[in-house]
Amino acid sequence: MKNRAHILVIRFSALGDVAMLVPVVYALAHQYPDVRITVLSRAFARTFFEDIAPNVNFMEADVQGEYRGIKGLNALYRRLVAKQFTHVADMHSVLRSHFLRMRFNLGRFRVEHINKNRSLRRQLTDPKNQEKVSLPTPFENYSEVFAKLGFPIDHVDFTSIFPAEGGNLNMLPRIIGEKRQWEQWIGIAPFAAHQGKIYPVEQMREVIRLIDEKYPHARIFLFGRGKREDEVFPQWVKAFPRCIYVGWHLESMYQELILMSHLDVMLSMDSANMHMASLTHTPVVSIWGATDPKAGFMGFGQSPDNAIYLPMECRPCSIYGQKPCKYGDYHCMTGIAPQQIFNKINSILKPQEQ
Repeated sequence: MKNRAHILVIRFSALGDVAMLVPVVYALAHQYPDVRITVLSRAFARTFFEDIAPNVNFMEADVQGEYRGIKGLNALYRRLVAKQFTHVADMHSVLRSHFLRMRFNLGRFRVEHINKNRSLRRQLTDPKNQEKVSLPTPFENYSEVFAKLGFPIDHVDFTSIFPAEGGNLNMLPRIIGEKRQWEQWIGIAPFAAHQGKIYPVEQMREVIRLIDEKYPHARIFLFGRGKREDEVFPQWVKAFPRCIYVGWHLESMYQELILMSHLDVMLSMDSANMHMASLTHTPVVSIWGATDPKAGFMGFGQSPDNAIYLPMECRPCSIYGQKPCKYGDYHCMTGIAPQQIFNKINSILKPQEQ
């Protein structure tokens, strides 16, 4: 049966959540090479899954457009049934995937869904609970779903979506060029979806100044695309000529991943860029404010020693960082000194100089 199995993996979520699915699907595909696996997600995710294994396919579904609402989801279900799946793994567990799961259950497919551990999450963010216990990671939760379907994963042995030498720099614009032996390539992704996950701009500028002063041969790549980036990054590029605003030069997420694979270190918030860099085996110094690594969302393979946060009784105040600060000052972020962040980056770069 397993030799003929075809697993549908559903995850319509944000970029970071989908990125965390990659190592587990990779491990599943390599442990069960005779099993076909199809990942159903939004269009951006194709970059993650297209080349990770011969038995992994990708299907995109525009659930905000073509497959919107009950009528759209029914049309999507009919399209999926035609693919003759034998097993369905709902890795999202929201209304859309609930509906698809219900249809597949009625069709007598083997269906399992992710446990989001909501009660444990409430305990972690309860300010009255000072015994902060680490939650299962998404990697563990995803693996559990496959085990319930009859495909236990012995070990998630993923390293990178690229070969050991990294992605092909020749696919990037000329301004990126080759990495010279004496250069340090440092990525910085200073923004996130919520204020509770963003290190203050002026303090981040000071981090860049410290890097610029200590490492005269460093190239600093600024990652992120959006209104805040367009406002802040040009100022930093002007003040520090060795800064490059990646969004001005790279056209796709795949190109960004290629560049990330050649970084010596990435400095990121608890955001998608942390997870993207993790998929390229790049060490990440991560900054945590309203959120906490104990919620399980540390980038795959990242060292807990490289996570920076303040031990405060009120944090984490939320799992995703969306709640406003109850004190209004976001001290969980503003209280982190730029020198502390630089010291952590320096601890990663310094051994490479010796």
